[in-house]
Amino acid sequence: MTTQPRIIVSNQDADRLETLLDSLSDKDFPGKEVLLHELDRAENMDNRDIPPCVVTMNSTVRFKVVSSGESFCKTLVYPKDMDSSGDKVSILAPIGSAMLGLSEGDEIQWPAPGGKAVTVHIDEVIYQPERSGDFHR
Repeated sequence: MTTQPRIIVSNQDADRLETLLDSLSDKDFPGKEVLLHELDRAENMDNRDIPPCVVTMNSTVRFKVVSSGESFCKTLVYPKDMDSSGDKVSILAPIGSAMLGLSEGDEIQWPAPGGKAVTVHIDEVIYQPERSGDFHR
């Protein structure tokens, strides 16, 4: 893809993610620089102003990996909130980092392990904390 989609990140998510990333070395999280770049180019907004179709932290999202056509429904979470349910994806996973800030209908190409790239398409934001008034998550 030649043009990157617009991304929107809440001020609260941006602050929390920057704190998280500051605590990790490049060795601990090889995708750190790419995610930092995305946070730098993001349009930051107050939680109450986030459009309802944007993927924020703790959003449940239906998305697909374009190359395989495989669809998933996962909640984007911080690493501390991961569990064995299989229903969550960490912001530190390539797919998780790719989804942050995208809107329904957007797709982005994102670096994956082994030098490959994956294209993620956002089908639907099923649940978004901001849309539901959950501002203190």
